[in-house]
Amino acid sequence: MSWQDLYPFESRFCNIGSQKMHYIRHGSGSPVLMVHGNPTWSFFWRDIVQHFMPQFDCIAIDHIGMGLSDKPQNYNYTLEQHSNNLCEFVQQLDLHDIRLIVHDWGGAIGLRVATMMPERFAKITITNTAAFPPPYIPQRIAICRWPVIGPLLMRGLNVFPRAAIRQATEQKKLAPPIAAGYLHPYDNWKNRVALNAFVRDIPLSSRHPTWDVLRELEIDLGRLELKPVQLIWGMKDWCFQPSCLSRFESIFPDAGVHRIENAGHYLIEDARDDVIAALDQFLPDSQPSN
Repeated sequence: MSWQDLYPFESRFCNIGSQKMHYIRHGSGSPVLMVHGNPTWSFFWRDIVQHFMPQFDCIAIDHIGMGLSDKPQNYNYTLEQHSNNLCEFVQQLDLHDIRLIVHDWGGAIGLRVATMMPERFAKITITNTAAFPPPYIPQRIAICRWPVIGPLLMRGLNVFPRAAIRQATEQKKLAPPIAAGYLHPYDNWKNRVALNAFVRDIPLSSRHPTWDVLRELEIDLGRLELKPVQLIWGMKDWCFQPSCLSRFESIFPDAGVHRIENAGHYLIEDARDDVIAALDQFLPDSQPSN
């Protein structure tokens, strides 16, 4: 079996400015829009797409610079730009009644878009992410930001995706086809440009321009207070730790919360059936909202 067997989807492309954004789209009905983070791509959502496409219009994007999207070498790889790209994508496809599912930095990106056009979003599922200035940055990520050393690690040795396929899951070692799928788009220096930029866009202080974007986003989350919200969390995540879940619980006190005790950051790899069961309860209109 190859990674392509696990990801048997037709590729589609949407022009965002002068760049092509790759996405997959299968099924019909209300759209389920899935937004990945760093260093993953739409491959992360493969099992969710295959499970729900008989019921929903399942859409998973690749951010510009990631997955199978264009990877320009001189580009504004910031949270603000990524969220503006997703906003344009939603408008171009004219999506409404959206069920949004977000993970990692896809949380800040997707939730920012939801606050910008809340009338298009029906329900929101939040998994292992943040949408506020980071309360901490793990040392293993901070090292990747060091001058000179950081780009060599990120773009030269590809340490971030390679480390993630071991450290972001409680399995410690993913099956070879799954690992190959995660690594596939990031096979050379040029193709890793956005991985490095994503890490550098994490604000460590209020002097960083993305700090204010995140601070404003945290305030703007109030625009979503009447939306049904679901929180699904891998509790063994060393990056987006349970303290981030607690912060979301304070923002969305009526949210349904699903703690998966033995799952790490790549919670779908560790607990696929648990994640799908929680989504099965939440996504359809015929089911309870939480």
